[in-house]
Amino acid sequence: MSLESLDPAIRKIIKDSYPQIEDLNPAQKAVVEAGLLEEKENFIIAIPTASGKTLLGVMAALRTILEGGKVVYTVPLLSIQNEKVKEFKKFEEHGIKVGKHPSSSDLAVMVFESYDALTRFNWNTLSEVDLVIVDEFHMIGEYSRGPTIECAITRSRIINPGMRLIALSATLQNMEELSTWLGARVVEHDYRPVPLYQEVLNTEEYGTKNKNDVILRILKDSMEESSQALVFVSTRRFTESLANYLAGKIKRNLPAEKKKTFKMVAEKILDVPRRRGSLPTEVCLKLAECVENGMAFHHAGLFDRQKEIIEEEFRAGNLLMITATPSLMYGVNLPSKNVVIRDYTRWTSQGPQPIPVFDYLQMSGRAGRPGYDKEGYSYLIGKTLSEAEQLQYQYVYGEIEATNSKLLENRDAVYRQIISQVAAGMARNLDELMEFFQGTFSGFQMTHSEYSSLFASDTIQFQIKEALDFLTEHGMIQVVPDGLRATAFGMLIAKSNYAVQTAVRLKEFARSGGEVDMPRLVYEICRTPDLIPISFKGRKSRDPVRDRLNQAGLFVVDVGNDEATAATLMEWMDERSEYEIENAFHVYAASTRRAAYEASQLVKFHREICQVLGIYTGLDSMEVLAARLYYGVKEELLPLVVGIKRLGRRRARALVDAFGTDLRYVSREELLRIEGIGPKTAENILKKYHTRD
Repeated sequence: MSLESLDPAIRKIIKDSYPQIEDLNPAQKAVVEAGLLEEKENFIIAIPTASGKTLLGVMAALRTILEGGKVVYTVPLLSIQNEKVKEFKKFEEHGIKVGKHPSSSDLAVMVFESYDALTRFNWNTLSEVDLVIVDEFHMIGEYSRGPTIECAITRSRIINPGMRLIALSATLQNMEELSTWLGARVVEHDYRPVPLYQEVLNTEEYGTKNKNDVILRILKDSMEESSQALVFVSTRRFTESLANYLAGKIKRNLPAEKKKTFKMVAEKILDVPRRRGSLPTEVCLKLAECVENGMAFHHAGLFDRQKEIIEEEFRAGNLLMITATPSLMYGVNLPSKNVVIRDYTRWTSQGPQPIPVFDYLQMSGRAGRPGYDKEGYSYLIGKTLSEAEQLQYQYVYGEIEATNSKLLENRDAVYRQIISQVAAGMARNLDELMEFFQGTFSGFQMTHSEYSSLFASDTIQFQIKEALDFLTEHGMIQVVPDGLRATAFGMLIAKSNYAVQTAVRLKEFARSGGEVDMPRLVYEICRTPDLIPISFKGRKSRDPVRDRLNQAGLFVVDVGNDEATAATLMEWMDERSEYEIENAFHVYAASTRRAAYEASQLVKFHREICQVLGIYTGLDSMEVLAARLYYGVKEELLPLVVGIKRLGRRRARALVDAFGTDLRYVSREELLRIEGIGPKTAENILKKYHTRD
């Protein structure tokens, strides 16, 4: 089986879209020969990272689309969704519509949560989908996203039983269990286009006590052979300190032409906050300084665009090393010849815990760039020789953990799925809910386990009854003569992607009575599980955050990330820049815009909750608050930033400072004198204000 033996139409699209692919590799051949393109049955494809899983999904998708069908390609993260949409857009030259929803495209790339929403309330569209491809299928065993994709698959198979499912996965321990649940054929292959060599190093053999010195040696070796390295550490602070330490050690040995390239990348990094109207923050300056010496750190506290620049420049060979938190192992495709895992513990609520073997393999699997490297090297670092031996036994020779459903462990997921089933009319009583949960991977595992099969039914029933009590008590589900029904409040939750705990918290706040206290609402939203907090950078005084909250009439005893987020959002609405916020509160302010956007959506959700509950006081104020959060402005600027597309808060403030809020009598020439106002924007302003007379 070769590329040449494929259907000519599929072959043409692949050759045009992926000109670098000359033929199928052994793993891809094995999967195609197993009937991927002829059969209609479900498949689980398990081959190593960077072995061409995406192409296999693409071939199956093209076969379905060319036969007149629709395909959904699901991924766990937004970053992967954006990467795949960009990659698949090339198919549009062949008349295939690519987008993010199957109602308007032949090939839709959706994140797990969006696909789950489709299975709940968009049955007409779902019934038109012929093939669903689940990328990173191993995430079904992950605590937060796992239950979402597990229940979406379960629901899909009930609503559209003729739909085919192809799961793309890393190798899993309990493949037989997963394949029986899905009724899928499994094709496993160990081919890697770039052989991977896994080593465990220790500080003793390098005559040092510091793991960072071992990494420095790896870095120097990779510089000599003109390769790159990716280092995983456990926290944001460690990514920064390690990059800074290494940059200081190698800066004198960098050739002039390299320095010139690194300087160009550093300028791009500093340009990101400038374009947003902020001076570079302390974190930006630190990052740029490291980048000037070929080092970059990568974590959630950076501007999104800065992370993209780091990834793009690393792929282009314009950086020597990235130090990253483990979240990068699930993100965008970013291979490197050398991968170093410095920290093999992770902070949890139970304190530091060793990472699973699965995570070690995901990080290691990043080593070796297809098309660039003849081999990849992964290095795990221990302190002593005996610790290194133990790590070798535990990780290099260790068995991957079994993939177990986390559905019943995740209370919020159970609540959400029950509301979804009832709201969608798929479950009117306990028996129908039981049937759904028994059809999930969680139900399958319980009923087929030699330990839990005897009491599986009782356990599932107990969990559902307990959840139903909670949902009825909080007014989301009610018992009516013909069974269970979602209330208007329950319906609102079912149609959102928010946690049930978020809805409960906001409902209780709405019912607390009296005038709506907007700063208090911002604080309540910051304490919900759906707003990713802005975190402190270190242990410096937290008094400035406490003072800012006091100023808003909020008196708190403990000051943590939730409080820092509330203070940050208040300053953001007062038109402070990320630079000013970071200096004031010592937080990772680059994620302010992201948090402000999410908070504005949560204010709208709270407003909907109030309407459903029949609470109408303060609705206008909430609308204003949502807009102020979204645009980051004081109230007086709202007519301008809302009314004039892409004006932004900086230019809006300059206009109001120059002319006041009434722009009816301002001429085109006067407008053009304002920094950043060009002919097109001036035209839009004149149109809006001069036609109102």
